[in-house]
Amino acid sequence: MLLDCKLCPRECGDNKLLGKEGECQSTQQLEVSSFYPHFGEEGPLVGTGGSGTIFMTNCALKCVFCINYEISQQGKGSAVSIGQLAAMMIRLQKLGCHNINLVTPTHYSPHIVQALDIAAANGLRLPIVYNTHGYERVEILRILDGIVDIYLPDFKYSDPLMGEKYSSKVKEYPDFVKKALLEMHSQVGVASPAKDGLMYRGLMIRHLVMPNDVSGSLAVMDWIAGNLPKDTYVNIMSQYRPCYKANEYPEINRRITREEYRRVVVHALELGLTNLTIQGRYLL
Repeated sequence: MLLDCKLCPRECGDNKLLGKEGECQSTQQLEVSSFYPHFGEEGPLVGTGGSGTIFMTNCALKCVFCINYEISQQGKGSAVSIGQLAAMMIRLQKLGCHNINLVTPTHYSPHIVQALDIAAANGLRLPIVYNTHGYERVEILRILDGIVDIYLPDFKYSDPLMGEKYSSKVKEYPDFVKKALLEMHSQVGVASPAKDGLMYRGLMIRHLVMPNDVSGSLAVMDWIAGNLPKDTYVNIMSQYRPCYKANEYPEINRRITREEYRRVVVHALELGLTNLTIQGRYLL
């Protein structure tokens, strides 16, 4: 697939096996920024042992406000082999993590599948979390059917003009994320914690509320309520802060207000969405 790369919707067609960089800035060489037990993810992923997070270097979406821009756009990371990636997974399992959480995996999905094959042969038994920006091709997701246990996608924007402006001219973002969410749900279903409080399977959607309704949050909730089960897991996130190049865009160069966040939560509840993660302090 790397001979004519179409792993993400940009479909740049670059021959990565000859060392050419795609629009995601990656080649055939797998690069990882860090791996460790992460305690800042959703509660059902963290448990007591943490989420076994592996941060992949580079990204196809290139958001101007990215909080991890050093990794996603400035290439912070180190070259690793597929065998080394598999060893990271085994190490995280031995440390007591509850899952393997692959952050920004899209452009390295072939490497990940090979690494998982090696890791599983060496005793890996943890659920696999596909932690993505949501800008995915359904054709690639279908290849991952039966491999990924938990999909953890962002739903960043409902308005194509926002994707065009803030994510490197990705005007088609809403169309792709909606198709991706439907495919993810068809594979893994609704996410619901087990009796031990941990998540083992399902779709967990993240939506980051942004200043001045740049993310089109009400329309995002409308789409979820209208196209997925009402008990779909949705994390309505309040932690936006201006990073990277956000200071070049006055409309997103501030944190959100309580009222901006509360408005989205109230709308989601009025739509009948029942499986919400809410930052309560923003509702006071």
